[in-house]
Amino acid sequence: MQDISPSNLMELTIGLASSSNDQERFDSLINTIRKTIMCDCVALLSLQGDTLVPLAMQGLARDTLGRRFVISEHPRFAEICASDGPVIFDADSELPDPFDGLLIDHHGELPMHSCMGLPLIFGDKMLGALTLDSLGTNAFDNIPARSLEVLSAIAASTLKMALTFSQLEYQAKQSKQLLEELNVEAWERDGGEMIGDSELMRALKSDIEIVAPSDFNILIHGETGVGKELVARTIHHQSTRRQSPLVYVNCAAIPENLIESELFGHVKGAFTGADKNRMGKFALADNGTLFLDEIGELPLAAQSKLLRALQNNEIQPVGKDEIQKINVRVLAATNRDLKDEVDQGKFRADLYHRLSVYPISVPPLRERNGDLELLSGFFLEQARRKLGIGQIKLSPNVIAYLNRYSWPGNVRELEHVINRAALKAKARLFDKKVVTVSTDDCGQFDDESAPALSPSGKKSSPTIDNSKGIREATEDYQRTVISSALMEADYNWAQAARSLKTDRANLIRLSKRLGLSVTKSHTLSRS
Repeated sequence: MQDISPSNLMELTIGLASSSNDQERFDSLINTIRKTIMCDCVALLSLQGDTLVPLAMQGLARDTLGRRFVISEHPRFAEICASDGPVIFDADSELPDPFDGLLIDHHGELPMHSCMGLPLIFGDKMLGALTLDSLGTNAFDNIPARSLEVLSAIAASTLKMALTFSQLEYQAKQSKQLLEELNVEAWERDGGEMIGDSELMRALKSDIEIVAPSDFNILIHGETGVGKELVARTIHHQSTRRQSPLVYVNCAAIPENLIESELFGHVKGAFTGADKNRMGKFALADNGTLFLDEIGELPLAAQSKLLRALQNNEIQPVGKDEIQKINVRVLAATNRDLKDEVDQGKFRADLYHRLSVYPISVPPLRERNGDLELLSGFFLEQARRKLGIGQIKLSPNVIAYLNRYSWPGNVRELEHVINRAALKAKARLFDKKVVTVSTDDCGQFDDESAPALSPSGKKSSPTIDNSKGIREATEDYQRTVISSALMEADYNWAQAARSLKTDRANLIRLSKRLGLSVTKSHTLSRS
């Protein structure tokens, strides 16, 4: 019979009291639990809205920390969260185990095993869950109920120390706040969480925490695909303006003759085609935040008008005599070196200094040591849900293989690679309970934007099949582009068409001609 000894309880208390941060407290808790109860893996998860988020674990693949478990999709988690006491599952339970295939010391599907879950309740508030798995059967049957009560109470108290009620309420309200934004369609597809625990990402999150509560204008710099939009969203949601709109503007997509109207609005009859009054982006973002993406693409004439709005906090719609006062915080993003652009006379120095009160640099993926594994787990779980897969994991050599690539497209490119790999693995292992993604599923990274890396880490040239004619090669390329756009758009034809700068009907006709179709389960196939 397993029980908590006085020495274990004392060790746990001392460990929690001497820990300098939340992660150390979580790890101390997990260590003591494994000393007290013999098990192969243990996981501490926080309840955030309708999702369980891993905080600490032992015995599970590290990419599990990047996964997010929607409770309604995992019957065992649903049963644990609905209970007010420990839940011990029968060894032959038919309910799918959310950690199936993720145990470090066991590859493949889990055999009959012991599984127990403890709901972590503080007062009348559900904070999370503690799960324990053992490859032995009936491993948890003889643990005294009092011992489990003590473990639950200690774990809940530890979690409460780290996650205050206000933080939990913020997480619960996050999805509601997203719906209040005026640019819901542009933002909701990316989610709101910054995945990563590297030193560079911790520094980035620290900078955001410092500057978000202020009203400073922010210049966000980083390579294409690093997540500048997500940084802007995070700053907005951590600011005092989070209940107000966050308005998105792609400066590179606005025709030069319409920039003033787009930013400041116009009145009916101000110019040809102005058949009604129209609010500009500044007016829409009043009391909120305006995100100017690709700010470096603005022509100099537009830059001077933007500077005037920032200096005086006022705008003048095209064709209107009156000045309108506005209260807008501007977040600007660019992948250009604006300081160098200033030196070359391509960007106004006064606007640059007005925007860069607190510049933020988003690190490229290749410099974020250790984050690729967490991001892979995050994207893999998203792919699992989209494709309707019971469980999906990476084969042991995939992370090492992915780490050898330079990722010129950064996080966005990784997301696309994981989505494509999951789709290939599902097609290859359609009859398996646990789908395992291999290095072959990930491909050879022979895109045109950067040289590919072979498994040995050396650069290789793109492979071209000279036996194909130009027509067949072109059609193959079109299939690849359309498939990628559809996966990125979560199989929304209209959204994919916009990203490819065509209309929905033309895209569907072209796809049919190329033999591409999408089934109800969102699987791309050749007909």
